[in-house]
Amino acid sequence: MRIPPRITRIGAAGALASALLIGGTAVAATPAVATTHTAVSYAATAHAKAADAADIGKVCYSKLPSQAHDTLDLIAKGGPYPYPKDGTVFDNREHALPDQSDGEYYHEYTVVTPGSPDRGARRIVAGKKKDEDYYTADHYSSFDLVDRGC
Repeated sequence: MRIPPRITRIGAAGALASALLIGGTAVAATPAVATTHTAVSYAATAHAKAADAADIGKVCYSKLPSQAHDTLDLIAKGGPYPYPKDGTVFDNREHALPDQSDGEYYHEYTVVTPGSPDRGARRIVAGKKKDEDYYTADHYSSFDLVDRGC
């Protein structure tokens, strides 16, 4: 079987890919192969997480801790915020929230955790739409949309 020229030009990573696709044996692994594998794994993970964004839960405003109410009030007023990172862009790198084309769509705010020596894990991430506020108690692992109607 003849290997197309574009595959032979991509180096060791291409050789390994060619060997795997054609059924041959890969002779050596290089750091480029590990990097390529990691990038593919990250892309697959990001894609899987993007699909999970539709599964964001909801939490009643009344069920939030009082400190989250304080943070939402500060957001509505435009500050001042207790931490320098409050109001900064949340990149949504994990794709846990709905993807947006605007890279500055989401902003993060600290929800004070009593007894914590630092910012703790609780945050409000606010989108640009009115009342589009997401609460996380586990530092971005999961989010709940704040429902003000219950």
